[in-house]
Amino acid sequence: MAQQMMEMPDMSNAIVAQDEMGRPFIIVRDQGNKKRVHGIEAKKTHILAARSVASIIKSSLGPRGLDKILISPDGEITITNDGATILSQMELDNEIAKLLVELSKSQDDEIGDGTTGVVVLAGALLDQALELIDKGIHPIKIANGFDAACKVAIDQLDKVSDDIESNTEILLRAAKTSLGSKIVSKSHDQFAKMAVDAVLSVADKERKDVDFELIKVEGKVGGSLEDSKLIKGVILDKDFSHPQMPKRIEDVKLAILTCPFEPPKPKTKHKLDISSVEEFKNLQDYEQNKFKEMVQQVKESGANLVICQWGFDDEANHLLLQNQLPAVRWVGGPEIELIAIATDGRIVPRFQDLSPEKLGKAGKVYELEFGTTRDRMLVIEECSNSRAVTCFLRGSNRMIVEEAKRALHDSLCVVRNLIRDSRVVYGGGSAEITSSLAVSEAADKQQGIDQYAFRAFANALDTIPMTLAENSGLDPIETLTNIKSRHVKEQNSNLGVDCLGKGSNDMKDLFVVDPLIGKKQQLLLATQLTRMILKINDVIITGKDEY
Repeated sequence: MAQQMMEMPDMSNAIVAQDEMGRPFIIVRDQGNKKRVHGIEAKKTHILAARSVASIIKSSLGPRGLDKILISPDGEITITNDGATILSQMELDNEIAKLLVELSKSQDDEIGDGTTGVVVLAGALLDQALELIDKGIHPIKIANGFDAACKVAIDQLDKVSDDIESNTEILLRAAKTSLGSKIVSKSHDQFAKMAVDAVLSVADKERKDVDFELIKVEGKVGGSLEDSKLIKGVILDKDFSHPQMPKRIEDVKLAILTCPFEPPKPKTKHKLDISSVEEFKNLQDYEQNKFKEMVQQVKESGANLVICQWGFDDEANHLLLQNQLPAVRWVGGPEIELIAIATDGRIVPRFQDLSPEKLGKAGKVYELEFGTTRDRMLVIEECSNSRAVTCFLRGSNRMIVEEAKRALHDSLCVVRNLIRDSRVVYGGGSAEITSSLAVSEAADKQQGIDQYAFRAFANALDTIPMTLAENSGLDPIETLTNIKSRHVKEQNSNLGVDCLGKGSNDMKDLFVVDPLIGKKQQLLLATQLTRMILKINDVIITGKDEY
């Protein structure tokens, strides 16, 4: 038996084992796994995996979209209807489904709004592609057809777009549109004004650009959403280092330090032996003198407030109080940088480098107290560089504050996009319907298989208005049919789904708008992702073929 086992051929995918009686048998590796799938079958599997993810967030589209509760592995709860947030917190095993997460992230990074819509559109395109594959059309033909149809749709969006003058009123109304589907919709007037004021404060009108680094969004639990406000300056989740320091300072000159109030230490390992009271007294005097020297250097520079990145002990704190020098400690690196930008100050790494010209300047600094709680925050207002602003959000619990931050981010992005490009298309699915009609018309002029891909692309575009109607409690097919027929009869490309029951389907009258660059980006990203998935026929993990 042993001789027979020795002469067995080398089987790299098999293991020879013995049972309890000593009889040999062969275990073929991956015997229990499913059969590998290649080619068209693999593509179908990939499409089904991606489609299942898209179907999860489909119900969150539009102003009547539903929220999702996301529970993290450690039990933390998030309630949101933001597509990018939902997908980023989902645990997905399938690599193709993870591409949809990357898709929503791309839309969020580039445009900031429309993260749910882009995933729903990608899912619809994959649905249509699956039907064409079942008809025997080659995936590359479908991908090329979708690409050509996307160009037609984008050309149509350019034709129907309106160039609106980006004045404050227009920006306010656009910001309200983006907040309509969010948890803050009850306070959308206030949040829209906050978003517009914040963006206009930091916008560079000449370059038509907005530096989001200058807009800080800070949240604090307590109060209601109506208590949220825009602060022209910086707000820190800190308070003064000593409770007896003044709570308000006018005409502030800040010393922004990244060096601690501590005696210098040798760079190498050191050991200090103290054997008598005199030696201890000498050491104490040395430390005292060093602290006094540091405080004196700060005072000589003309500073009347110290912002320090590091902490300092009680002795240094007491000396600062004695010398009437208010201080804030443990201020993080990003906050230090923002304070330096806002106050036109320089970050100083050594006390010896302090000088009057390196100090930051602000009109006032004061502590913000919250009712009966001991929570305090520090507000630096009327900074010399007035372009830095902070959106301070309140809410009854942490989940509402976090959702308010996400909603405000989307609104800020919409306003920024309109400053970059003031062209808009109208919402409520009207942009998708007019693009769908244009692609259907172009399909009649196509030769061969391309016309199937064009019609499939048009059907996928119809999914957006149908989903909006479904989420709003309307009959999706009847609503879409009526609006499409009115588009053709009235030659009005602004007609969309009346999600809020305002009694009008003309989105221009209701001023439901989307920035043109955001809508174009949605179409391009969804089409490119579909093309990418159609070109994948196998997934390989650590050298093994998987499907």
